Amino acid sequence: MTQTHIKHHLDDATLMGYASGTLPEAFNLIVATHLSLCDTCRAQALAYDAVGGALLDDAGSEMSADSLAQTLATLDDGFDAAPVATATGDLPAPLLNYVGGDLDSIKWRPVGMGVKQAILPTSRGATARLLCIPAGTAMPDHGHNGKELTLVLKGAFQDDDGYFARGDIEVADKDVQHIPVADIHEDCICLAVTDAPLRFDGWLPRIWQKFARI
Repeated sequence: MTQTHIKHHLDDATLMGYASGTLPEAFNLIVATHLSLCDTCRAQALAYDAVGGALLDDAGSEMSADSLAQTLATLDDGFDAAPVATATGDLPAPLLNYVGGDLDSIKWRPVGMGVKQAILPTSRGATARLLCIPAGTAMPDHGHNGKELTLVLKGAFQDDDGYFARGDIEVADKDVQHIPVADIHEDCICLAVTDAPLRFDGWLPRIWQKFARI
């Protein structure tokens, strides 16, 4: 069942990249997983997909200056999101084949501070990993050399950008420096995707970074 209480959504650039098929596999995976939970972003992604199809149909003929605006306006009139398959467990359907089952099938590896991770097999260009962060644990203060998407699958975490619960996705770029802290009530399980190594200032986190390959 999709979630209606999600407060943190994907950015337009990522949704457009997904609709146009230009994202690396790891980003496609996290977007598809979020879309399986979020009615709002799924409808927006389908709208971008429909816009692209409409514009391609007009590519052989002369297009008016307001063709894009007209197409978007048409989609706004009663556009309905198509249903997508979702899992009955904690992992949404797009993740099941990568994991080989639900949460109990994940092959976790400890990476320090009680944190566990499982790097998923995806093609080059970006890395996807599942993270299990113990309740109340703060991740090291870090910035970003590229783009990082973090989707909450279970539990929650908080940082300066807000509180992120199941289905919420945080979009972080080179301008974001943060310290995510898992909610004290439950371990936080996230799907995180990066297209460049994180940026740590302290020497100890940098050692941890090499060990965790993050």
